[in-house]
Amino acid sequence: MSNSDRSTNPRTVICIGDIHGYIPKLQKLWTNLETLIDPSHFNTALVIFLGDYCDRGPDTRQVIDFLISLPKKYPEQKHVYLSGNHDLAFSAFVGVLPKPSDGSEFKEGWKEYEHNEEREGWFNGDGYESMYLQGRRWAGDIKDKFNAAKGFDYKGSIYDAAPTFHSYGVPHGSADLVKAVPDDHKKFLANMVWIHEEDDVSIETEDGIKHCKLIAVHAGLEKGKNVEEQLKRLKAKDTGVSKVEALSGRKNVWDIPQELTAKPTIIVSGHHGKLHIDGLRLIIDEGGGLPNNPVAAIILPSKKIVRDTDNVVKEL
Repeated sequence: MSNSDRSTNPRTVICIGDIHGYIPKLQKLWTNLETLIDPSHFNTALVIFLGDYCDRGPDTRQVIDFLISLPKKYPEQKHVYLSGNHDLAFSAFVGVLPKPSDGSEFKEGWKEYEHNEEREGWFNGDGYESMYLQGRRWAGDIKDKFNAAKGFDYKGSIYDAAPTFHSYGVPHGSADLVKAVPDDHKKFLANMVWIHEEDDVSIETEDGIKHCKLIAVHAGLEKGKNVEEQLKRLKAKDTGVSKVEALSGRKNVWDIPQELTAKPTIIVSGHHGKLHIDGLRLIIDEGGGLPNNPVAAIILPSKKIVRDTDNVVKEL
């Protein structure tokens, strides 16, 4: 599509929130999107998955199969698979994360959080000695099963990872998961990006269509820290830190950093367990991995929200 075509008919961008192992929700949402969006726009859309494909729901393996199948089924679409904090931890456990660029060992990153080790019951099985912290927490066995913040029991670990293990046919916390995860799934996990940028995305505003830069990142960008430096570290997938705030932070990544407000920049994320549309800050995670909540997507430029629970009828 040429630039002149883009301005009159901007590319459709679809951002899909956290799926958390629910294949029926993902399939229904995809069908709804395909039904609602004009085929010529849908088939050439940029589709950004905002991360957290695993944990909580029972179908992680099927979700990843579905995601892997899309480029062949929709060859003209562009697919972006962001890593969420859950996917990062899954990747850590199966050993596909890059090593820290400073040459340090992953275990050096345990020290900062070791006061939580007993409570969170970190993984101590085969391979733990060379594992990134979040992999150990992910496969851990939390001592106090009740999650007071959410009002129900944890599923195995602080990450609710037991259903992911079960979807690959192994018990929670078993080192056998490394062998049980197929190579194409490991490749998918290894290739996930921590951040994605687009230079020209159209969005409807009160002042008409705006052309903006778009940054997609699972939780958001940290306030008070240099944006260029953050982008550089995220693009490099820098595992020298034990907790990647842009993938797992909360209040500190909620707003658009001040320095990005000079040039209009959309920041789109999942992660936060809610739907929040405020100007150019888009947070699309209505599901939060809870069984009775919908999985949502936003379509740009219109900002239309689509859910798996919508009863979409194809217009004749």
